[in-house]
Amino acid sequence: MSTEVLSPAQVEEKVEAVAQTKATMPLAKMFVLAMLAGAFISFGALYFTVFLSDTTLSWGPQRVVGGLVFCLGLVLVLLCGAELFTGNSLMVCALASRKISLRGMLRNWVTVWLGNLAGALVVVAIVFFAGIYQMNGESVAATMVSIAAGKVTPDAVTLFFRGILCNIFVCLAVWIGFAGKAAVDKVVGILLPISGFVACGFEHCVANMYFLPMGAVMVANGYGADVAGAASLNMSGIVYNLSVVTLGNIVGGAVLVALAYWFVYHRDN
Repeated sequence: MSTEVLSPAQVEEKVEAVAQTKATMPLAKMFVLAMLAGAFISFGALYFTVFLSDTTLSWGPQRVVGGLVFCLGLVLVLLCGAELFTGNSLMVCALASRKISLRGMLRNWVTVWLGNLAGALVVVAIVFFAGIYQMNGESVAATMVSIAAGKVTPDAVTLFFRGILCNIFVCLAVWIGFAGKAAVDKVVGILLPISGFVACGFEHCVANMYFLPMGAVMVANGYGADVAGAASLNMSGIVYNLSVVTLGNIVGGAVLVALAYWFVYHRDN
């Protein structure tokens, strides 16, 4: 393992430099990288779902280990290279320093959000046709519905604040990823923040781009009809969750992490 990591001030400088590249990246490349990130996060979500389908585990260990296996998604994003909407909230550092324009940042955010969604939907289709939901006596299908239904039933205020908490953790994990110089630094560094947000049930808009359509597909194919909230797994329910959670994720990442660190390490006093 590397014996040195970047200091917080150096990380803030690196975040701004990376944001400049992101803001000017060609749209086609940006969209494909965003699709990859949507797929990678979906792989982590799938791993999490399969693990949770073992009902013999007690609640605590199930949440902790489930959170750890979900980390697969961000490990792939950070080490393989991809554009993740929630992590790109950190671009606000460069915006505050006037190194990128608001238009350039929003261009990235909109393109990456849509690309993340496209990548997640591709994985939903592949997982469905691969019959993964049939595993463990089709209990995986029931888990898919249960997870998704639990995301469309809370009120908007609850979802919004869970979205804020989620992206605080995610952006701190990405921050640690920037600080690390070796692959093992990055992987080990993100395990606790990411597993923490998953174990606590926070809301991540990109993960939900997989969880919610996957649950809706299961309901449409006759699974999980007895799960509370399953009837809300439709287009309206999906739009409701993603819109509120996306706003919460922006506040958590852009305001409470990016601007806070920019104020401390870059802003001229």
